[in-house]
Parts: sequence; structure tokens; C-alpha cells
Amino acid sequence: MRCVLVINPAAGGGLTAKVVGELVDHLRAVCEVRTVMATSAEGTEAAVRRAVADEADVLAVVGGDGVAHLAVQACAESETALALLPAGTGNDLARGLGIPREPVAAARAMAEAIGCESRRRIDLGKVAGTGWFATVLCAGFDAATNARANRMRWPRGQRRYDLATALELAGLRQQPLRVETEGKLLDLNATLVALGNTPFYGGGVPVCPGADPGDGLFDVTVVGEVSRRELLRILPTVRSGGHVAHPAVTTLRASAVRLGGDNGWLAFADGEPQARLPLTVRNVPGALDVIDPV
Repeated sequence: MRCVLVINPAAGGGLTAKVVGELVDHLRAVCEVRTVMATSAEGTEAAVRRAVADEADVLAVVGGDGVAHLAVQACAESETALALLPAGTGNDLARGLGIPREPVAAARAMAEAIGCESRRRIDLGKVAGTGWFATVLCAGFDAATNARANRMRWPRGQRRYDLATALELAGLRQQPLRVETEGKLLDLNATLVALGNTPFYGGGVPVCPGADPGDGLFDVTVVGEVSRRELLRILPTVRSGGHVAHPAVTTLRASAVRLGGDNGWLAFADGEPQARLPLTVRNVPGALDVIDPV
């Protein structure tokens, strides 16, 4: 079994040599490991694509959701299985797949799964004209918050997203949104829309709490027209998934979705910018092979 281990040493605020050594030791107990240190997005993208082109059996990546997103682009519709060793701030894909959110514990779980050949194929989302995503595609208020947080250099971690949320709330405006699925058409003024292949975004927020990456469908969450005060009431319930019961929230399930409307919204997927609406997204069943913790 050949494994390429791609490590972002700056992940998690900086991985120590001891932690890196433990990651490698766990994987070497069950497979042949080639280790690559990637200190930039460009270096990571090149490393993961090279691993798949070389037909590695397993691509293991250490980092946050940004690194996971690059690995998904490389592994999609290939025979190389993806093993996640989360070491970022959000770790939403790892959370959605039940992987321990500490890198050494994840390496131990991944090594055990590789040793007993525990893997599964999961669905991915495909954005027409751009790329793949594994977690959530969103547009509107939450995407604007994400974009603002990405521009900020202070504070770190979850507090950055909390501050970005507060700043976006100050200028809250609903926009026209059209959501088209196989059996439904919504035209409304909306605050946000989210398409979930897995439940979580933003560091563990279950915006699409029922999303299952093995059912061939997106769970779609649309928040309609609400006041700033009402949105402040809704936001705390999102942490528990209770927001889907609010009268302003509509939920759908679909294998393909077209998002439009005269809103100028920029969609984000896996926390990364994609394209401005209108855009079409489809669910591709079984597009990604992942190492499945036992």
C-alpha cells in the first residue's frame, strides 16, 4: 500500500516536529509512506495532483478545510483514497465524516482503517465551470461573512468569524433569489442559501443538519426575508440545527440545483470562493473514495 502524506507545517498554528513524527510513524506501521512538506496553496495543489497522477493508493493530507478542498479536487473520480488528518480551525469535512479532529488521533484512526481496508465512496458537489466541493456551498449572508473573515488578520480562530458576523449584520439586506430543483421553484427575497453534501460549515455549524454524503442528494437550506433582530434570534439556534424549524426557513432535498436572482452574490464552497450567481450545482454520487475510521 503506497501512501503520500502531504503536510502543511503551519496548520494548527504550527505543527511540532514531534507531532509530525507521530503522524508518519502511525502511517508507516501499515503502508509505505512518502512525505511532502507543502508551505503554500500552490505547493499543496501540485503535491496532491502529483500523488494522484502517480496512482498512490492513499493521499493523506494534514491541514484545515482549505487543504482538504485542494485534495478533493485531485482525488475526485480517481482510485486514490483520501485520508484526512485535520489540523485547521474549522475541520468541517473531517467532522462530517466522523474523523477525530486532532491530527495524531486522526493518524491513529486512519492507520487502523488503512490496515483493515476500511474505505467508502462519498458524494461530491460539482459546480458547473469551476470545481468540486465536499461540504457546503453557500451564498448570501453567510458567504459574505466568510469573505469578510478571510480578509481579516485579527482576531484568530472562531472569534474572527464572530466579529465578521457582527459587521455583516450591520449592513444586512435581503436580495432576490431563485432556487430551481427537479421538482421545486422558489422565488423570494432571501438572506442566505446553503447546499449541504455534509452538514457543517464555519467550524461546526450544522446549517444543513440532515445532509448525508452517501444519499446522492443535497440538503438545501434557504433563509428568507428576516429583520436584523429576527436573524439575531435565529443565529444561536443554527449551532444546534434548530433553525430549520423557523417559519422563515425553507428546506429542500435535490440532486441538482440552479441558483439565480438579481443579487450579485458570490458563492463559497468548502470555505473557498467559487463563482457569482447564477450557477448550477449537481450532486455526483460516489465521486470520492475516503478512508473511513473504524
